Amino acid sequence: MRDIKYLLAYTIPASTIVGIKLGGIGSYTTVLYAFGLIPLWEAIIAPNPTKLSDTAVQNRLANRFFDGMLYFNLLLVYSILIYGLWFLIQTPLQSFETVGYLLSFGIVLGTNGINVAHELGHRTTKIERLLAKILLLPALYMHFYIEHNFGHHVNVGTPDDPATSKKNQSVFSFWFTSVVGQIRSATAIQKKLLHNRTAGFFSIYNDFFYYQLFQLSYLIIVGYFFGIEGVFFALSIALVAVLLLETINYIEHYGLIRESKGKRYERVTPMHSWNSNHAIGRLVLYELTRHSDHHHRASKKYQILESIEESPQLPFGYTTSMLIALVPPIWFKMMNKRLPKKAD
Repeated sequence: MRDIKYLLAYTIPASTIVGIKLGGIGSYTTVLYAFGLIPLWEAIIAPNPTKLSDTAVQNRLANRFFDGMLYFNLLLVYSILIYGLWFLIQTPLQSFETVGYLLSFGIVLGTNGINVAHELGHRTTKIERLLAKILLLPALYMHFYIEHNFGHHVNVGTPDDPATSKKNQSVFSFWFTSVVGQIRSATAIQKKLLHNRTAGFFSIYNDFFYYQLFQLSYLIIVGYFFGIEGVFFALSIALVAVLLLETINYIEHYGLIRESKGKRYERVTPMHSWNSNHAIGRLVLYELTRHSDHHHRASKKYQILESIEESPQLPFGYTTSMLIALVPPIWFKMMNKRLPKKAD
């Protein structure tokens, strides 16, 4: 019964459904929940430093509840997106309501779409990796699968990683450098993979190329059923989801670097990611906040990730940290003094 707390991961989409029912200022229900209530909630609940026993780890790995929770997001995310697009097209809304719903749908796509895709993309089965790509599709960010698994986890903490934010780099600058850099990185990685297979551009192994076709097809389908306005809404929702992802990327590795060892860099350790053990964010984001352990052993399933207290610690949970990051002077003042000396 203790594991039932992971159902909190569904509270983001649930809040969006509530917002649709409320209307008016209720269109911002998901925004207020994610960036208002959760930070307050985390300020009250102390982090739990308890480690899982070996028996608990094995029990969690054997419990299909945790995998089922991930898979259900496929139905949940697409249902909300499809209904959301129909709702936006068919319902007379004031401009502020439309903005509220676009932000809310984008947050759902970011937390229960891209974030879950991130978890499934590290799995070993073909079906789970396929589910990851399907969840990335409406965010128009399918190249993330290539860059994250073959780029970020190899290059994290180095100048070669566009998803590692630099000391004194603002989140706004990072949005641009990370988005553009990851596209370039995914392209370069794909070329290298094709070269290794001696395969041509139109080979079935050119995933990057086919991802673009799938994403274009998605927008064409949206346009067919919902018109140009629907395409605009779909693009806006995707943008919100991507910026949410990149803001998380920003706080996860801000200013942390790996030392150069000649032509190579030191191996990736828990010291190259910021850890956050704040209770609600952990559960809502499928333990993504225990990011130090994830980078230490990327193959570990989310339900057995641990909080590594020796790693750099975020002073607040993810949503609070993201809000602070939007005010660079305060973020720099708060975080720069927490950076390991070698990052100075």
